[in-house]
Parts: sequence; structure tokens; C-alpha cells
Amino acid sequence: MKKIFLILLMLCAMALSGVQTASAGHFGIQGGASFMGIRDVSYGLTTGYHAGLTYKFKLPLGFAIQPSLLYHMKSSAYDTGSHSVDFKVGYVELPVSFQWGPDLLLFRPFLDVSPFIGCGVNQNFAGHSADEPDNPQMIDSWNSVNRLEYGLGLGGGLEIWKIQLVCRYNWNFGSLLNQANKNDVFAMFRKELNDKNFGGVTLSVAFLF
Repeated sequence: MKKIFLILLMLCAMALSGVQTASAGHFGIQGGASFMGIRDVSYGLTTGYHAGLTYKFKLPLGFAIQPSLLYHMKSSAYDTGSHSVDFKVGYVELPVSFQWGPDLLLFRPFLDVSPFIGCGVNQNFAGHSADEPDNPQMIDSWNSVNRLEYGLGLGGGLEIWKIQLVCRYNWNFGSLLNQANKNDVFAMFRKELNDKNFGGVTLSVAFLF
């Protein structure tokens, strides 16, 4: 995982260095919905959201680089039958979108590869008993949750005038829980959650100025 993280950092550095060869750039605002779960653990996708700023650098031959700075709320749920846990983590996230697509004058379809890194800034992990579903029994702290996130998004988009529509599937790599702390309130779930993390679809709309 350390190698993957280093590769992601290198890609981000390449994106920032690419501005030297970029032509006109455009600031923008971006937001949308996230439909997330934890693979082989969640019993369904839950809805989150993301919003923030973006900047598109146009490159030759149909390429573009578009870094963004977002607040991204990701959530999921896990049910053992006797207990359930609601996971909500808010990240300050830096995705860097590498795009390619032909400019067809009226619109531009494009393919998208977006490595991202982020830092958790708030979270709420609440456990519920089947006997008392409306009464949270545990709310955890950052002692058990990894603040650092990194991953990759793959998808495509359509740009019409100054509006972008993008759909991606996103993988968070690494483990959501801090493996160094094994005697916490998540002890009963660690076998199922070991090396698991968020994954799912994001639908984004951006307006470029």
C-alpha cells in the first residue's frame, strides 16, 4: 500500500507540474452525490455528498488535468443481525482528474482517471442494538479510524459549454480502521472489516467560469 500511495503522490505532482504547459485554465465549483458502501460488508449503498472548488487546465491533443479541493462525506452501514453500525466520515479530499476526449465544438465527451488523497476531519460511528434501534450505543473516536485516505476513481464525463457531468467508480485503498488499535469498540467487527474501506459511485456536476 505504501507503493500505491507514493504512486498517487507522484501523479498529483505530475498534475501540478503540468500547468506549465497548459493553456487557458478555468476555475469552477463542483458538487454532487456519493453512493458508497464497504465491499462484502455493507448491506446496501448509502448516500453522501461532496462539494468544493476545481480548476481545469486544458492541454493539447484532447487532454486536460483538473485538480479539485473537496469536502467529501462518505457513509456506509453494517449489520450483524444483533447489532448495526452506521459509518460516516468527512474528508478534505484532493482528487486530480486526468481527462482525455475530443472537442466536438458543442460538447466534449471524455474518459477520466482520478487518483485522490484526503484527510478525515470529522466522523460519526454509531452502533445500534436490534433491541433498541433508535438508541446509539457507541460513538467512536479517531483512535480507531484512519484519518488518511487514498484511492482511485475511474469513469467518464460530458462537458457542454461550461458545465461538466462526471460519473466515477471510486476505490479507497487501505483499511478504514486503525489496525494498531485492536481493543476498541470495533473489536467485534474487526474480522469482517479488516483491510476494508469505502467504495462506490460519485455523480458530480461542475460549473467552470
